[in-house]
Amino acid sequence: MAYVLKFVQRFRPADEAAFMALEAQFEALERRKGWPWGRRSRPVSGREPGNTLVWECELPTLAAVNEAVATLGRDPDHARLLKRQIPFFLEAWTEVYEVLGGRAPARRRGGRTRRSRTS
Repeated sequence: MAYVLKFVQRFRPADEAAFMALEAQFEALERRKGWPWGRRSRPVSGREPGNTLVWECELPTLAAVNEAVATLGRDPDHARLLKRQIPFFLEAWTEVYEVLGGRAPARRRGGRTRRSRTS
């Protein structure tokens, strides 16, 4: 059974440029360290305001989710970046979702989901 790990971070709108610059450094750190690839998104419509960043990735087991969180928690490079980003937070939280049955999206090279022609 798969799980989705989400980090939700609401930041001060006035600090958007600095917050997103640090987020780009987190993305580079993910690639450099070989961590799970996280998809980043921002709400356009819905409950959360536009000054919210959602990082999410799918992992095969709950143990893998726990290991990913532990890896981030003990990594000094991640800790240094997070320390610089925390002052911009209005709030932040972690969510874990169980993936229910159904057809998985089609995959293409690079592991990204293929978009349909209608989207």
